[in-house]
Amino acid sequence: MKTLFQNCKILVRQQAQFQILENACLGVNGDTICYIGEKPPREAYELTRDYSGKLLIPGLYNCHTHSPMVLFRGAGNDKPLEEWLTQYIFPLESRLTSEAVKTASEFAIMEMLAGGIVSFTDMYFFPEMTARAVAESGIKANLTKHIQFTAQNPEVIQSSLAFVRDYNGAADGRILADFGIHSCYTCEKDAAAQYTALCNEAGGRLHIHLSETEKEYHDCMAQYGVSPAAWFADIGALHARTAAAHCVVLSESDRALLAQNKVNVVHCPTSNLKLGSGFAPVPELLEEGVNVALGTDGAASNNNLNLFEEMHLAAILHNGRLKDSTIMNTQSVMQMATAGAAKAQGRENCGELKVGYKADIAALDLDKPHLLSGYDERSLLTYSAQSSDVCMTMVDGKILYENGEYLSIDKEKVCRDMRRLLQK
Repeated sequence: MKTLFQNCKILVRQQAQFQILENACLGVNGDTICYIGEKPPREAYELTRDYSGKLLIPGLYNCHTHSPMVLFRGAGNDKPLEEWLTQYIFPLESRLTSEAVKTASEFAIMEMLAGGIVSFTDMYFFPEMTARAVAESGIKANLTKHIQFTAQNPEVIQSSLAFVRDYNGAADGRILADFGIHSCYTCEKDAAAQYTALCNEAGGRLHIHLSETEKEYHDCMAQYGVSPAAWFADIGALHARTAAAHCVVLSESDRALLAQNKVNVVHCPTSNLKLGSGFAPVPELLEEGVNVALGTDGAASNNNLNLFEEMHLAAILHNGRLKDSTIMNTQSVMQMATAGAAKAQGRENCGELKVGYKADIAALDLDKPHLLSGYDERSLLTYSAQSSDVCMTMVDGKILYENGEYLSIDKEKVCRDMRRLLQK
């Protein structure tokens, strides 16, 4: 079906800068954007929608999360990371079932779609069940069956390889299956090196946690004599198809390693602040040419899947850290949430509102007191907008969420199932 959105504002990139087209039109043909302009198109459309008072933006990408952890939202609040993991999260995770992961994934997808997120990168248990939820809902996702504690579970490597083989490109290409290494502190180095060699031989994408805390950094130095970044470099895991989450504790040489190898860094400011981990050196990484994306991390350490909050924090906290109000800006942060994130996921022709690109679109209702501005409306996206301002989310040309309604998910059933699981 060909659909035309008209009388709306549209956020586009021109000469590498985001600009807003006023009173413009955007046409969608199937799963692709076929027209953008300030004048109506000449060709006819089967459906025309008046989007007066709305701003169309590229759909957002959540490039690091553990979506089923919505089950543990609020567990172990206000604890250090290591205590939070060992005393709260790991015991809860030991009781997980595939059924719980399927329902929790659906619930997380509902939250993300309502906040304008069109794709997410997930690292968690029972990823086959998350894949089912993704396929049924219509959203996009990069999923991994990651390895950890391989000495206790030696077959995990073969299981991960099978997941990549079976799921990469599933759901009409909406699902991409990635390789995954949890971290240097949960994986034996020899096994991780063996696994990485298989990933590189297959030309696979790799998702890792990297240098999230001072403890992780110093423990790695004490055990191996190198930093976590150097540990991953030693096993061949740093390359342009690697997405490294957190990257809070990095030396100058670590940053150089990431830049030289074109690693994609995923900035998770809310989680790092809540767990007291610190501040990723994002401005320094950007200055060195590193592609940076944004992630929420799991809902147990955030405690939501709201990428507008991540954009807001990414836009302001580094200015405070470096005492310079010019360090970050809307342009760089929007790039991190859209085109830079699509690059980190390995998705071509995605992440921008551009003719020939996938129709992955979010619409914001500008008829809100906090969204009225006579100045730079682009800055509203990082300094004013909330996820609750999203009134429509489209993925591959299909509207999945609009005005509080889910068109591909049975909201009542998923909420009922989640309440039952939480009670259990």
